[in-house]
Amino acid sequence: MNNSPKIIISGGGTGGHIFPAVAIANALKRLVPACEILFVGANGRMEMEKVPAAGYKIIGLNISGMQRGSIIKNLALPFKVIGSVRKAVQIINDFKPDAVVGVGGYASGPLLYAASLKGIPYLIQEQNSYAGITNKWLGKKASKICVAFDGMEQFFPADRILKTGNPVRKEVIDIKGKHHAGAELLKLDPLKKTIMVTGGSLGAGTLNKAIEKHLPEILAQDVQVVWQTGKYYYKGIIERLGLDYHPNIRILEFLNKMDLAYAAADVIISRAGAGTIAELCLIKKPVILVPSPNVAEDHQTKNAMALVKNGAAVLINDRSAEDTLVKEALALLNNKDQREKLSENLGRMALPKADEIIAGEVLKLIKA
Repeated sequence: MNNSPKIIISGGGTGGHIFPAVAIANALKRLVPACEILFVGANGRMEMEKVPAAGYKIIGLNISGMQRGSIIKNLALPFKVIGSVRKAVQIINDFKPDAVVGVGGYASGPLLYAASLKGIPYLIQEQNSYAGITNKWLGKKASKICVAFDGMEQFFPADRILKTGNPVRKEVIDIKGKHHAGAELLKLDPLKKTIMVTGGSLGAGTLNKAIEKHLPEILAQDVQVVWQTGKYYYKGIIERLGLDYHPNIRILEFLNKMDLAYAAADVIISRAGAGTIAELCLIKKPVILVPSPNVAEDHQTKNAMALVKNGAAVLINDRSAEDTLVKEALALLNNKDQREKLSENLGRMALPKADEIIAGEVLKLIKA
């Protein structure tokens, strides 16, 4: 392998794809500081801001996914795909990568397909327990498929699968000894029991409705809530409740110090994105998962079930969450034995150092 390999990392669309991609890039830089990394994303998506903020160059493709309920918008899709593949081929011709990594998201498909046309070895990092159509198709020619869940042979050639886990943000999972610091930052009482609610950066309407509807029961038990609403919902909730609704309820649009929020929590309520699950296994905090019904192939439910069948999480479906979620969370807070069992089982599912293992596999693809 040459001393300064060139690697393209493609994909994005959500934090669930971008954070692992950046983690892999950082691990590559640690292993081979002279390596050159280029990201390829989709124009107008989150990666076009997040990747440069992490210190990497990115080129955008004019690509989008299928628009549910809009035939007109989908008419342009074949032309976008053809144009994106052409641009991807041009990027590969210009950059001359030694290997390509696909992490999922709109840009991943055209770039990996272009790599296959040009004979460039590529690795797929499949985050979910249920592979999407694009990754299943591209997996046939992939040199290696790094996965986070068991049973992925149903989607990919078994001899090329490696179970590595999902790369996580190192700064987020470093929670040891931070309980009091987290309580102080969030203006909480470190001695009171605390529920953390997170629906991701955009928020989750179901989780927000459940918390808002059952605030009286939460306050009746003198329980604290770190409530991350997401940017879509924050303004409406603040308008209805006020910024300083109650000292026990901390309403936030976004959590900048996720490690301190995790550290302050006794029970976590969350969606079931693959990246979040990877973090939860490493921090070992008891969790109630409410999978989002608005994702392809209902993969969040499948992600959650991988934990539930190992006794590592409680699952509540989205339809019943508004009525049952808070009741379940309060019951879990009051059941020390169940919390300890969930934590122990979560820890058994943790797969640390995924970023470095995947980076090592990428470097192995690059011929000596």
